[in-house]
Amino acid sequence: MNALPLNQQDHALVLGASGGIGGEVARQLRDAGWQVRALRRGGAPAAQEHSARRADGIEWLDGDALSRDDVLRAAQGCAVIVHAVNPPGYKRWAQVVLPMIDNTLAAAAKVGATVVLPGTVYNYGPETFPLLREDSPQQPLTRKGAIRVALERRMQAASERGVRSIVVRAGDFFGPRVANSWFAQGLVKPGVPVCVVREPASPGVGHAWSYVPDVARTMLELIARRDTLPPFATYHMAGHWDADGTQITEAICRVARRHGLEPQRKRFSWGLVRMMSPFVTTLRELMEMRYLWREPLQLVNARLVAELGREPHTPLDEAVEATLLGLDCLGTREPMQKAATVSSRHST
Repeated sequence: MNALPLNQQDHALVLGASGGIGGEVARQLRDAGWQVRALRRGGAPAAQEHSARRADGIEWLDGDALSRDDVLRAAQGCAVIVHAVNPPGYKRWAQVVLPMIDNTLAAAAKVGATVVLPGTVYNYGPETFPLLREDSPQQPLTRKGAIRVALERRMQAASERGVRSIVVRAGDFFGPRVANSWFAQGLVKPGVPVCVVREPASPGVGHAWSYVPDVARTMLELIARRDTLPPFATYHMAGHWDADGTQITEAICRVARRHGLEPQRKRFSWGLVRMMSPFVTTLRELMEMRYLWREPLQLVNARLVAELGREPHTPLDEAVEATLLGLDCLGTREPMQKAATVSSRHST
């Protein structure tokens, strides 16, 4: 990846750097010359503790995104705060999502930082489908959607008080290090060579997917232009449009066959999820979002292309291969190293 023309002294704080999108943004910022801090309870992840606070060139700080003092302390001297933190397993959204963004916005106001948010399509209800634009009406169908709308409204209100924000909305995330995703939890099984690929979409229904390294690259390019963007800037990524709900699974099968596997395609068992949902929080939350698989949903990226000239985009099979390697679904012993090699070839 070519480095962006950034000041080597620029500092960025990433909240949620141990997650899929937050981690990818942190690594790409680091590789582009930023001094990156990551706030995490316990500091550096266990696998990196041998290198103390500066693991992988990132300064890991012990703290909690729910603590305003912790966020403000970590944000000192930062030009950017990436707010990529979410409750794990869809749990406690109502209790923690809005307090966390309030802490981020308060810290950004104090230090003069721009806030960057990976957005979702939860904000939108079916009446806006099939084409989603940045100005499409936000009438969420779910509790999580209503919370995301409230979160973005707080960011927009803060922008009127001088806190600049960038929101990048995209389809379902997938990538080498993204374990909490539909790709990793619904289509395949991490750590197991692909033998079955499940299709959650209704027959013939299109779905939007976004490769996380492309999303992170898009964020970096917008960050580089942050001073010229609107105070509350929102952009949609087209990502990978699966026109009939089968193209992503076909790509998984193609890649798997090149690695000597012969996976079968099967329908996702929504009936089983419905039966178990009263007893499992994550499954209950998945059922709430089923409407996203029953109707086509495509994001229009005209505003992004007008700003950047094009959307960073990795070819589908290349993105799927890197993801499967990272999830150890191709029978390899060094999934992350090989996934990084494949991912580093991605085009823009």
